[in-house]
Amino acid sequence: MKMEHAAADGPAPHKIEVNLREISQLFNSMDPSPFQEKDLDQDAEEFIVSWAREYPRNEPVTLLIHISQPVEGTDQTALVKQAVQHYFAYRANLNRLEFKRLMRQGRTSLIIGVAFLMACLLISGLLGRVATGFLQTVGREGLFIMGWVAMWRPLEIFLYEWWPVRRLGLTYEKLSHMEVKVITRK
Repeated sequence: MKMEHAAADGPAPHKIEVNLREISQLFNSMDPSPFQEKDLDQDAEEFIVSWAREYPRNEPVTLLIHISQPVEGTDQTALVKQAVQHYFAYRANLNRLEFKRLMRQGRTSLIIGVAFLMACLLISGLLGRVATGFLQTVGREGLFIMGWVAMWRPLEIFLYEWWPVRRLGLTYEKLSHMEVKVITRK
């Protein structure tokens, strides 16, 4: 499977061009689903998504599929367009579910982290009343550090992990509405 890319000129949609021998190369051959519900080939999906991410999110893209062996007697453009858009809509939905799961995990981690931090600070305060000297200092500092380390995971989720998931979801959403054209090479 040979894939190429061509940039768009002016306000026209950006073009992502894929060169195939036959249209079946675009889809996962192991997927037993009907044609309109087939998964895209992993390499084809990665290629399309990577090029779509290169363009500004608010600018449209068009997928041009060049094939050398057309399927006779069918309107392949309509079927392929439906299959590709359906696939990316499905991926966008899975991404929304993943984003919700990540946010739920972040909230749960935050509740656990805050509770553990409060417990560590409470125990640290009590340790200050019971122990003195080196033991008090090591114990209080150790508890203080452990409490803040417990906050690591929720902070990681809410500061860094959510936005790449969300950005990929927006790309899938954009691709679920892109124009798809099948062009037969002669």
